[in-house]
Amino acid sequence: MDTERELHPAEEALLRFFDAPTTYAVSMPFSELAAHIINSAPPGPETTMALRKLLEAKDCAVRAGLDSSS
Repeated sequence: MDTERELHPAEEALLRFFDAPTTYAVSMPFSELAAHIINSAPPGPETTMALRKLLEAKDCAVRAGLDSSS
């Protein structure tokens, strides 16, 4: 994921979860939003929390997609 600024280690650790090739169609909008958050919000605890909550939402959407395909 390309970012416009240097990442805080906590942000970098979370961003790796937004790349999910097997569920790309579902996860891609979340990945784009994560990049937008990183590029528009200053580093800090609230940015990290925003990424954590977005990751939770992405995981739920991916699981919902997997449930509907079985």
